[in-house]
Amino acid sequence: MPELPEVETTRRGIATIMPGRVLRRFNVHEARMRWPVPEHLAQTISGHVVQSCERRGKYLLINFRHGTQIVHLGMSGSLRSTPLDGDRRKHDHAEWLFDDARFLLHDPRRFGAILWHPAADGPVSAHPLLARLGIEPFDPAFTGDYLHSHLQGKTVAIKQALLAGNIVVGAGNIYASEALFRSGIDPRTRAGTLSRPRCGRLAQAIRDTLGDALESGGSTLRDYVNATGAPGAYFELHAAVYEKQGKPCPACATPIRRIVQGQRATYFCPRCQRR
Repeated sequence: MPELPEVETTRRGIATIMPGRVLRRFNVHEARMRWPVPEHLAQTISGHVVQSCERRGKYLLINFRHGTQIVHLGMSGSLRSTPLDGDRRKHDHAEWLFDDARFLLHDPRRFGAILWHPAADGPVSAHPLLARLGIEPFDPAFTGDYLHSHLQGKTVAIKQALLAGNIVVGAGNIYASEALFRSGIDPRTRAGTLSRPRCGRLAQAIRDTLGDALESGGSTLRDYVNATGAPGAYFELHAAVYEKQGKPCPACATPIRRIVQGQRATYFCPRCQRR
């Protein structure tokens, strides 16, 4: 699934082109996605100027004066720039056409979403999909103290607490495994038992892991491409533990272990990462 670095990389790509331009046509080629694309969305936004392109968690927010288009890339989707006269591929379900630019949403599994939040309904942050999201990892308020206070009383494993997304967004399955390795924390540790100093190390590791991923453009998907069509290569080059089962830990050479938590694979070093 495209995670925060992939979505942010996509946002940066579309943000260099869309804002300030008139969306000449928005075409829906397949409305049957995770939730149906609103029936009149094409008429609602075609002919209007894109004001800005933002992100909240893993949601892209394409802002117009009269509302916000909320886009989710689903399990394997991408939003990419294509030539104006290029062919539309199978699974290209939606199309943004400008005078000199064209973007296509590609989503083979149709687990993504394209929704509309009218400005009359209040700030987009109040939308049900966004209202319960945790803090952004690069927000200055995301500190060890913040993390420690929000983990108090939680008996779930720290990896599960991070994946929930209601404390901090962006620490998806792969990035959580990597951040826990960097901070030396066993992923099975009960979240509420982490000390304030360990929370400080974990908060920094989350920022560093996601920051490194952003520098390389992602990727949590083997076939992920960003808004310009370029592939991501982060984990091919830099993963320390993810999908490294049985290989030597880069710090101590102990074989990396794989366990399953909440039906998700977790990788860690049993020597470097302590409960």
